[in-house]
Amino acid sequence: MKTFNNTTTLIAITLLALALSAACDDNDRDLDRPTISALGIDASPADCDSYALGDTIRFCYRFTDNVELGNYNIEIHSNHDHHTHSTSDVDCDHGEEHEHSDPVNPWVYNQDYRIPDGSKDYTARVNIPIPTDVDPGDYHFMVRLTDRAGWQELHSVAIELQ
Repeated sequence: MKTFNNTTTLIAITLLALALSAACDDNDRDLDRPTISALGIDASPADCDSYALGDTIRFCYRFTDNVELGNYNIEIHSNHDHHTHSTSDVDCDHGEEHEHSDPVNPWVYNQDYRIPDGSKDYTARVNIPIPTDVDPGDYHFMVRLTDRAGWQELHSVAIELQ
């Protein structure tokens, strides 16, 4: 019976590892983020849109992915302190009435939405009622889109509630 020495064993393991790694092709994996787009639709909301308390925000954006979309999240939160999420270079001038006000009852909306399985292209439409008892002022409207592989895209617009 012939025994293998350490060098022969190491070469055999290395060749096996190379063969297995060649079988795992990166073309089979989703390496691209999904996209949030306004192409071909009347996208809403847009930067600097204003809404009255009690109105409805009609959300509409197009989502695409090269393999498969997963889900999306809509978050609306106060921007009374004028922080940024840096997805837009637009600077809205809503006047100075909310410039230094501290929120007393800011609106916070955070909802997850499912995209039908197998979708590569999906136009999301959601009607979001604005409460009447929240603080008026500057808000961020954020959309987080995630594909099935876990890649995420963020889109944020500045809106105002009056």
